[in-house]
Amino acid sequence: MKFDKVRQFIEKHQLLKKGSTVVVGVSGGPDSIALLHYLWTFKDKWELSLIAAHVDHMFRGKQSYEDLLFVKDFCEKLQITFEGTSIDVPEYIKIHQLTPQVAARECRYQFYSRVLEKYSAQYLALAHHGDDQVETMLMRMVRGSYGKGLAGIPVKRDFHGAEIIRPFLCLTRDEIEQYIDEFHLSYRVDPSNEKDDYQRNRFRHYVLPFLKSENPNVAERFQTISELLMEDEKLLEEYAAQGIEKAVIEKTEKKVVFLINEFKSLPISLQRRGIQLILKYLYKSIPSNLATIHIDQLLSLLKTKHPSGILHFPKGLIVTKSYHQCTLAIGEETEKHYLPLELQVPGEVFITDDVSIKAEWVKDIPKTMSGVDYFICTSDHIALPIHIRTRKTGDRMTLKGMVGTKKLKDIFIDEKIPREKRDRWPVVVDGNGEILWLPLLKKSRFFFDQRESTSNNSHVYLLLQYILYNKEL
Repeated sequence: MKFDKVRQFIEKHQLLKKGSTVVVGVSGGPDSIALLHYLWTFKDKWELSLIAAHVDHMFRGKQSYEDLLFVKDFCEKLQITFEGTSIDVPEYIKIHQLTPQVAARECRYQFYSRVLEKYSAQYLALAHHGDDQVETMLMRMVRGSYGKGLAGIPVKRDFHGAEIIRPFLCLTRDEIEQYIDEFHLSYRVDPSNEKDDYQRNRFRHYVLPFLKSENPNVAERFQTISELLMEDEKLLEEYAAQGIEKAVIEKTEKKVVFLINEFKSLPISLQRRGIQLILKYLYKSIPSNLATIHIDQLLSLLKTKHPSGILHFPKGLIVTKSYHQCTLAIGEETEKHYLPLELQVPGEVFITDDVSIKAEWVKDIPKTMSGVDYFICTSDHIALPIHIRTRKTGDRMTLKGMVGTKKLKDIFIDEKIPREKRDRWPVVVDGNGEILWLPLLKKSRFFFDQRESTSNNSHVYLLLQYILYNKEL
């Protein structure tokens, strides 16, 4: 391995700044030992402070603990600060129901976070190399990833207030082994790397050798493709973010609501990336079982002419189409994923899959209207926009024909509404927050009863209708 090749790669991607503190993830294998040694060789010239971080995952008992002792001894010889820990990953797997690879990664990165914070480090250097890049890109292609996912391992990315950097992505495994031989470095071997139980190992043992036989520089070609894809994705994501910002009408930590027509006005490539941005925002970390098929399902839901629909995504995320709006909600928000909603006039919103509230302006009051499935008032007595929400603590309304106000809680009790339904019951309010109507229950003082009118008037009326398509609320 030539020093210049890595140095030029670091300079090209601006991976290090002079005088920085760098935490280096060191497993004890040849790749991480070579990276730690390489950075140590140049630490004085670059004025770097190095900290080696090692995690014993406790998969291999005494053998894996000996890996920790080996890395610690290696660091002592080079006078490099060492931070090591043993984590019971097998127990972590049982508790969190994860695969060994995912569990090990979560535990490892949690430890890296603590070390970065302890030393106020600017960088976390990891030893992924060009062969790793080829394997990753191929695995993701087979899995059905797209966009940034196809670009594989990023050269750098933000992490816990610092930046993960990968200076060895410009090297192959053979070049790292040459470096190990040149400097007579010792390292540890993980026997699991030879097993075909893991998908990565199968790509490493069978697919990669074939590709190298076709083109010895395949790792360099894949890295170039990765960087080009990253550049394209950065631009497309910026356009997608701008488009999504115009479409989104509500955004909380666990819920995003957007206007479907505004969203569909975007090119399909930006729609896909827009959905990906929303999912990333809600999930924080995209689950491994979320695939392209989920995004295809969401796009199909938005295209269908049916005004409502629902999808269930991994980890409890629910996607709901309700007339002109789409809601993605996760966790606690899923119980009330359809509220609050803004009701356009004229317009209609689905508050469940089978129930809608429709709004329109009318000059005459329909004579067939009766009961509590509609509400009508004069346009000059209310403020727009109309919203449909669930009840809030302390909610009160002035009922038609009543002096003073009454608590919604008491109305529900009087009407014998089951407790589990009260928090889901739609409450219709105007732009001033005045409660106009509890569909199927009560109307407020704003309700206009033509029978009580003693004069001919030429008002324009707001008519709200509760429409039941299949079943009761």
